[in-house]
Amino acid sequence: MGFFAFLILGLIAGVIARIVIPGKQPGGFWLTLLLGVLGAMLGGWLGGLIFNVSLDEFWSWESWLFSVIGAIIVILIVQAIFGRRKTA
Repeated sequence: MGFFAFLILGLIAGVIARIVIPGKQPGGFWLTLLLGVLGAMLGGWLGGLIFNVSLDEFWSWESWLFSVIGAIIVILIVQAIFGRRKTA
């Protein structure tokens, strides 16, 4: 998969993950893009490690599924780290 296709997949996976996770998440468009791409990389790595699936094809359902799952994991981690800060 090419660089721009990977960015598009990561952005869409990040948006889907933000829709799936309830509540307010920190960050805007650029953070969604970054977390989506990181999640796509994490999901691709985990998918390849556990299920022997790769992110080589843009239109394969495995690519999308593991990218969204990875983005959800990354957003939940970021939300756990930065979401609990409150100002008094």
